[in-house]
Parts: sequence; structure tokens; C-alpha cells
Amino acid sequence: MTLSLENLSHRTLPLLAMVLLLLGSGCAMVKMKQVTTTDHVMLKRGDILNSGKLSALSQESLSVIGLTASACSKDLPTCRSTVATVEGLQTEQRLSTLAELWMEEALALTPKAKLGQATELPAPALDAWLETARYSYAYLFFSGRTPAQRALEDRLTQVRDYYNYAAEQTASVVFQRTRALAIEGQDFTGPMQVDRWTISTNFEQLPLTSIPQQLVSASSVSFAGLRSSYRRDGFGAELVVVMEKAALTAPLEGTIEAPQLPVFSEMPAINATVLLHFSGETLEEVLATRDIRLESYSPDNTTTVMLRGQEVPLAANFTAAYGVWLAQSGFASESLRTLFGRGEGIREPHIYLMQPYDPDRRIIFMLHGLASSPEAWVNLANEIMGDPEMRKHYQVWSVYYPTNAPIALNRYTVSNAFNSTLKHFDPKGDARATHDMVFIGHSMGGVIARLMLSSSGEVLWDDALTRFNLHGERLKRVETRLGPLLHFTPQPNVERAIFIASPHKGTDAAGNRLGRMIGKLVRLPLTILGKFGDVFLALQNPDEAGDKPKEPRITTSIDNLKASDPFIEKSATLPLAPGLKYHSIIANRKADVPTAESDDGLVPYWSSHLDGALSEKVVISGHSVQETPEAVLEVRRILREDLREVDGVD
Repeated sequence: MTLSLENLSHRTLPLLAMVLLLLGSGCAMVKMKQVTTTDHVMLKRGDILNSGKLSALSQESLSVIGLTASACSKDLPTCRSTVATVEGLQTEQRLSTLAELWMEEALALTPKAKLGQATELPAPALDAWLETARYSYAYLFFSGRTPAQRALEDRLTQVRDYYNYAAEQTASVVFQRTRALAIEGQDFTGPMQVDRWTISTNFEQLPLTSIPQQLVSASSVSFAGLRSSYRRDGFGAELVVVMEKAALTAPLEGTIEAPQLPVFSEMPAINATVLLHFSGETLEEVLATRDIRLESYSPDNTTTVMLRGQEVPLAANFTAAYGVWLAQSGFASESLRTLFGRGEGIREPHIYLMQPYDPDRRIIFMLHGLASSPEAWVNLANEIMGDPEMRKHYQVWSVYYPTNAPIALNRYTVSNAFNSTLKHFDPKGDARATHDMVFIGHSMGGVIARLMLSSSGEVLWDDALTRFNLHGERLKRVETRLGPLLHFTPQPNVERAIFIASPHKGTDAAGNRLGRMIGKLVRLPLTILGKFGDVFLALQNPDEAGDKPKEPRITTSIDNLKASDPFIEKSATLPLAPGLKYHSIIANRKADVPTAESDDGLVPYWSSHLDGALSEKVVISGHSVQETPEAVLEVRRILREDLREVDGVD
């Protein structure tokens, strides 16, 4: 029997449709796709804070209750309400997703800040940040598991970052309002009403020496010139509180009499970490409260804090304050103005404490070189403060002094400033900090450091009597005040010294054509000499009439650094303190030149070398060798050796 095409279609089409339906229902709904390692990590760790998109975990939570990220972004309030009330989400899912959704709104409402400029947050933005912090706080401490139990989970890190960033934004608002109250002389310690929130504050742990001028987010700045940034992961916003810096400069023209300037100051920028505590003992109370406590901590002194009965690490940035201070210091131009006597410059030494004084941490005292400043130690000081073991046992002090003054005068004034600072903080002289100290000097700073650790005997005085023909009335005029410059004993309680590229025997570079030209440009106003001005004038030879000195050209530090200068020749022979442990780091600018014949462009090996040094490290470098990784590593090696010998640290 033959079937027509019409009959075949009529009979087979329903069957064919059924077969296709069965085949369709058997098609794979899940297909495998290759994912790169990078994409996998980004998918796991990307979130609203670092990618601008909701995290995979939040998107998963939304999917469970029938929502999408794109739909939520169009109506965040309704989305958050649904997430907060609809069944089907675990507590951890719900709280962490709400924290991220609130952060999405907070980011959208927050104006972009410009570096160094405070931006007032609109009330809705601050409200969103506080809600972000609240839900993050609830997730971290009220969702059933402790942070320690979730230590290896990516979600914990994400939500902790939401909390920390929200705390940073809140601290900015509180800082601005607190500062305004302090300037107006009003009480700034009481609770602060910010929109619908009541925020109480506690700044007692911060060593504030004046009304803060600026609050800088450590996470929002980076520093050119600093090789490393040292920090500690943990809870809290990492901030820098900037205070008014001490006034060190004064007009170099005019009378010798000038206003008294401070001898020391703590670095006018301090590291701080801020935490937000929400009142309430249960999850319900925390989600309903409007009362917050803002706690400020010094991360240099506090490593962990108790939150809801749990000990958690405190976030810290140990580099940011140092970087902010140096970036705002103006040292580079100021030190050159001082050297050449142009405009305003520093006229006497000033001691900077790199951290708030701690009686239990030994002092490392750093002395910079010619035409330089504490900026010379930027990476070395940062490496010391960034090392947890060194930070535990050492504190760094740095001197800033006028490098155009005669070396004898700088030794005297730096010593006085250093000892005045020691006496201020440790009047009885029994603190651990002021014993077994370490001196580190670069270039001319190394020469001054060595003199501070030497005995003069009568060597320098006898030389001055002969060289300047001091007798009779001239001797009487200068003896009382010149004596202390040329008579000295070693600084007590110094256990070790490190001399870096130091011209102990002078340098021919100071006397060559370029050195003479620079020397002529160096100007030494009488304000630099202070009460010793008439002493140095009296050392000038009288004119033929014998009634007045000639137009004086007072000896400068560059004159003293000439290898032929009588002062440097005699001072190089002075004995160092008995028992002092000392080390040398010497630069050689040309690797193919034998060490004994080498130099660093300014200082020859024969001048940097010291007999009796416990170690001598030669680094292929120019004169600024203290900035090289090799020199920094050598200093760290020496300091670790010092910790083992003095403090018994393994």
C-alpha cells in the first residue's frame, strides 16, 4: 500500500513532535566551561569595593530569594528590605549581603575626595556608611561564628574591609566636627549628635600634642621615595593624624637675639587606628541601636583589642605617618636655604622623635650629613620601624641641624639638644630607653657622631691656642665660651655606632675647584653662631691697624671637611669611648677600582675607614649609600646582632 505525502505528514508529524520533545528534555542544562585561575580568584574575591560589582556571594544570596544584582541596583531600599525579611537566607548570608548592599549605596553617595582636602559627607552618605559598619559588625560578631572560626574565609576578609572602610569615613566626619569644637574652645569630649546617630568618642590612647590639623587615610595615599610600606592586617581604619609642626626656621638676617625655638618635638604625624562599637548585647539590639562609640588606638602600642569578648588583631600602618610627615616637611628646600644662607633656615639643632617616647625602647639616634635633613634616612628609618622585632625594642630619634655651621659648633649644639631631650623624658636617667643607645651617622653626620663619642683631651684646645695665636686679651675674650667647643667627653650610655660614608679624615673634594666654588656660596649668618658669634669673630686675624678684625670669613663646615683642615686633622686622632662597638659602611662608586684606592664621588676610602671597627661593609654606590638596599640590609644585620647581644633576642 502506498501512502501519499499528505497522509505521511498527517500521521508522522505528531510522532515527530513527541520525539523532538523527548530529545529536548534530555538536552544537558549544565555545561562545563574552562575558567582561568585569574578569573577564578577574581570571581571569588571581587566585590563592590574593589570591582564596583556585588560579590559572587552576595549575588548568590540574591539569587536564592529571586533577585538579581542589576534589579537591586535600580531600587536598593526595596532590595535591602527584601533581603532583610524574606525567608531562605542564613544569618551570615543575610548580614554580609546587607553590609555590601549598604556599601553600594554609600559609595554612590560619597563625593570623590581630593588629596589633602577634607570633604564633608552628605548626611545620607554618612548614614549609609554607618549602616555598612553596623551590618558588618553584626556579621563579624553576632552571626553565630567568631572571626577566628572564619579566619580562612574570603567572606570574612571582604566584610572586615567594609567595616574598616566605613569606620574610616565615619572618623573623617567626627574629626572635622571635633576639631571645630576644639578650635572654638568648646567641649569636644562629650557625645556628638550626627543626624540620627549619637557618637561618643575616646581619643585618650592617642598622644595628641596639639589640636590636629588634618586626618589622612593611610589606605588612600602612596609615597614615591619609600621602597616599602609596612602594615598589619586587622580590624579598624588605618589613619594618620597630622598636628601642627614645630617652628624651626627664623630669619637669618638681623640680630643674634632671636625667639627661643623648641629643642625637640615628636613627629607631627602619628599613626592611628579607629574602631566603631555598636551598643547592644544581642543581634536584635545591635540592628536597632543608634548609639556608637568611636575608639582611637595607637597601633605602635596596641596589637590586639577585645571586641565582644573576642581578642582580634588591630589593623596598623607603620609607614604612613612617616611618609606624610616627610612629604609635608619641606626639608629638601629648607636644608639648602640653610646651607646657602638664603631666606629663612634653621639656626640650631632640633631632635625629632619618630614615635611617641617609650621608656622601654632603646634609642637609635640618626645624624644626617651636609646639605641634608632627616629625609636622608627615609628608607632606613622606615625599615627599622617596619620590622616587628626592632619596633618592639628600638625607637628612632633624628636630629635636624644647620649643616653650614662649623663642625665643632655642631658637635656642641647637637650634644646639648640631645641631652636636653634625654633629660626631659628621663630626668633620673634610669629608663631603659637611655641606656645601650645606638648612634648612626651619614657623611658629616658620621663625623659629628664620632666626635660625640670621643674624648678631646687637650688636643683641640692646644691646637687652637697655637693656630689662632691666643694669648693675653684675645684668650680671655674667648676662653670661657671656646673651651666647651673644644673640650668634651664621650656621650654616656651609647653602646654601638654605625658610621656610613663618613669623611673622618676629611676629603680632597672639599678643597678641589668645585668644592671651593660651593664653599664660596655657603653663607654663615651670625644667627647660626648664636652666642658664639663673637668668639668666632675674635678668632679672625686683626688688620694692620690692630683695632678691628678684617671683614670676617668665618670657617664653615665645608672648610672643616677639607683633608688639609687643621681641625679635621686633629679630630681624626681623638680616641673613641672605651668599649664602644662600632661599624663602618663605605661606598665605592666604581666596582673595578681596588677598595683601598676607591671613593664614593666625595669621600675616599682612606677617610671612611676606621681601624678597630667590628665590621666594614663596602657597597658599590655613590655617596648616598645609606639609601641603598645593601646598606639598609647591613644596618639591619648589625641591629639584629645588637638585639641578640644586649636584649637576648634570638
